Amino acid sequence: METPRGPTFTHIDTACGLIEVGGWRLLTDPTFDEPGKTYRFGWGTSSVKASRPALSPTQVGAVDAVLLSHDQHADNFDTAGRAVALEAPIILTTQAGATRIEASDDEALAFGMAPGDSYALSDNRRPDVTITAVAARHRPKFWPEFVSGPVIGFVIESEALTGGAVYITGDTLLTPEVRAVAEQFQVGTLIAHVGDAGFPKITRKARFTMSADDVANLARAGDVPLVIPIHTSGWSHLLEGSEALVSAFAERGIARRLTVPVPGVAVALS
Repeated sequence: METPRGPTFTHIDTACGLIEVGGWRLLTDPTFDEPGKTYRFGWGTSSVKASRPALSPTQVGAVDAVLLSHDQHADNFDTAGRAVALEAPIILTTQAGATRIEASDDEALAFGMAPGDSYALSDNRRPDVTITAVAARHRPKFWPEFVSGPVIGFVIESEALTGGAVYITGDTLLTPEVRAVAEQFQVGTLIAHVGDAGFPKITRKARFTMSADDVANLARAGDVPLVIPIHTSGWSHLLEGSEALVSAFAERGIARRLTVPVPGVAVALS
């Protein structure tokens, strides 16, 4: 299969993917554990991993940075993923996550970010890349943050991204702050954490990530040309798969904007 030229995204596992832009290699929410294990998420909740990563850490190779939306949940940062992240030159994550990572490993270099903070990747061989943290809310509106912990999304900007910025939502519900990102930045590609995550036996109707309808509404309202959904399957707490996304986008007349990634296969970014 021919590899697309220019910037690409390769889905690896759950919310883990490799973004290649202008010679830079950015790894998101690294998860490389094998399936079959049950992970505790706190407050009586747990989930079983069923998916196998499409690529091994060796196949992924060296990366320039890890973009970690949050470190407290294993579907975004598992044991093998942590080992990969600690080999990277820099981990960009929440302020609380950076503190925990550096406390657990003296050699780790983690940069804690709050929404609005930016980090620049720059050298004299490649076009600059700017990564800006944006708001995310991984819990229902009236629940306190400590239930799920802090989360951030990321916006990637570079002259190598001729179609516009790449917006990675992180694990979040659809909030006014999330809607505002498409207004603040010229978003060419939306990499959306979806799955309508929930624990019906414990938290009833409460959800912790966007649904297919949420993402379709966000894409239509923000007039985003390309939407790549991730975090849609592979765990027992992810309740909605890619079929729901296909239907939601078709119902709104924007089916052509949706590209469901094949794990391990590079997708050209807008």
